[in-house]
Amino acid sequence: MTMNIKEKVIEIGRNARNAANILANISSDIKNRALLQMADEMVRQTGHLVSENAKDLDYAGKKGLSSAMIDRLTLDEAAIKEVANGLREVAVLPDPVGKITSMWRRPNNLLIGRMRIPLGVVGIIYESRPNVTADAAALCLKSGNAIVLRGGSEAINSNVAIVKILQEVLRNVGIPEDAIQIIPVTDRAAVGVMLQLEEYIDIIIPRGGEELIRAVVEQSKIPVIKHYKGVCHVFVDVNADLDMAQSICINAKTQRPGVCNAMETLLVHKDIAEKFLPVMAEKFRDAGVVLKGCKETRTILPDIEGATEDDWYEEYLDLILSVRVVEGIDEAMAHIEKYGSLHTESIITRDYNNSQRFLNEVNSSSVLVNASTRFSDGFEFGLGAEIGISTTKLHAFGPMGLEELTTTKFIVYGDGQIRT
Repeated sequence: MTMNIKEKVIEIGRNARNAANILANISSDIKNRALLQMADEMVRQTGHLVSENAKDLDYAGKKGLSSAMIDRLTLDEAAIKEVANGLREVAVLPDPVGKITSMWRRPNNLLIGRMRIPLGVVGIIYESRPNVTADAAALCLKSGNAIVLRGGSEAINSNVAIVKILQEVLRNVGIPEDAIQIIPVTDRAAVGVMLQLEEYIDIIIPRGGEELIRAVVEQSKIPVIKHYKGVCHVFVDVNADLDMAQSICINAKTQRPGVCNAMETLLVHKDIAEKFLPVMAEKFRDAGVVLKGCKETRTILPDIEGATEDDWYEEYLDLILSVRVVEGIDEAMAHIEKYGSLHTESIITRDYNNSQRFLNEVNSSSVLVNASTRFSDGFEFGLGAEIGISTTKLHAFGPMGLEELTTTKFIVYGDGQIRT
């Protein structure tokens, strides 16, 4: 590792800490004005962003990245408009900073409460998706946090171009530009330095494959929000509306197979399997999905591949789906408990009692009834663009929006009380 990389990363961290101290007290009006200007500027500079992204796409093609990775990497006009809309969405959300979450009075007449405050400096380590650059920066800005971004080498041109646009707007509205910074080198040594900066960075959020996240957890001196993988399930219950089930299952698997909230395993009640699976298999084949099934599934669909034990744990991020026939809701929930990743699960049912059991007993961060797993997303939940999805319960669980980027401090109003 060259000394200049280490010095540069430390400087970025130090500057982020200084900016965070100022940003914590910036008004909502100024932050919102910045976000709206950022959205407009992203759209205005679409041509430049597409041109920079083309360099990354060319590199990705030469590197042989998968179609799913290239899909995540692509910034076209439609994607840029979507990013801009995400910035505008964050601008209109309530600012959590300074919110009083509770107040109570003690017998000695002290008035005690909790107030939301920023975490401080958030470090983001992510792969492929340049939209994360703008989304994460927007959420951190609105919640009063400085951000240090470290994207993958495959998206370096896109990420740097986006950050330059965002920093220009910060300067224009009077917010320290160091509130949004990117580590501008692709050398992996920079990540190692970043993960040691516990003096400057308060939390690390890795976004990417399981290998990346585990490596970050192993190296970091800073608390890490973990999300190893998304092995998401849909359980089609015995009394499901089968037309609804077909529509939801197709959407959950094929709408965007390369994302973490796509369905990876389909669980089907044994009493409807012979009716449901042949129709479903035809629809999946038409969509290019390769099916892998348990023994019972293959008696109904003999031409599909057999599922191995490893398949039930697999996050394919591709047009591949494991299928299992189960005795009922208890076996479905037991399967999810054993093989799931605490990400997202859905039940398709018209039985209210089963829907409530599923909601109460399945321990994942997002649990849905009669809806696609693809809705497990900060934007779709009304949080604005999400900073990530946590599958651990400290300090957040599920899609993380503005409130999850804050903590609380105690505030106390007294009138001369002393402790005796």
